Amino acid sequence: MKLDITKIVQQRLSNDQFLQEEHPKKQIYLHHTAGGGNPIAVAKYFQQKEGKVATAFVIGEKGTIVQLFSSKHWAYHLGLKPEVFSEMGVTYRSLDKISIGIEICNYGPLKKQNGYFINYVGGRVDRSQVTELNGKYKGHIWWQKYTDAQIESTRQLLVYLCDTYGISKDYFDSIFDIDKRALRGENGIFTHNSVRHDKSDIYPCPRMIEMLKNL
Repeated sequence: MKLDITKIVQQRLSNDQFLQEEHPKKQIYLHHTAGGGNPIAVAKYFQQKEGKVATAFVIGEKGTIVQLFSSKHWAYHLGLKPEVFSEMGVTYRSLDKISIGIEICNYGPLKKQNGYFINYVGGRVDRSQVTELNGKYKGHIWWQKYTDAQIESTRQLLVYLCDTYGISKDYFDSIFDIDKRALRGENGIFTHNSVRHDKSDIYPCPRMIEMLKNL
């Protein structure tokens, strides 16, 4: 199923919350919000942030795609650290300008306490909403599940953006750790983990990986 762009919900940021410069897009970065499932709430949060920090798209728990600004433009969504480039022997470059950010509403890692799954703000997560990995990823085995609707909307949006901007759909396992290809500004789909040691979004959910492999 192809993306119906008429169903994308427009919740545009004010013009001073992003940069209206156009740069050739070579990369897409997948993030998750570390928050609740309402994408409009995420858009409103970005509207209040300082420093032109935002992603172009947010995908809610029900699969709703919300657009905050044109994918031709950009905002700071990676929080790049020069020392990561240095340790990998790569010249620093401003990747925010050449990339498109997609946020997926998700709390991320969970802990198990007294038989309950708990997110980092202390909220209980139903067992049906938990993904258990085969091994720990960044110290955690349990994560809030990306919903089927989110994965399908992510797939549709990725296909649309890759086709629009000529971005490669090829999958590499390396995207869940620091990835030299990402740091070099090479063409492709990456995660926030690809450029930051201190991030865990998105996590290597088997269902999400299967989707990415079949783009």
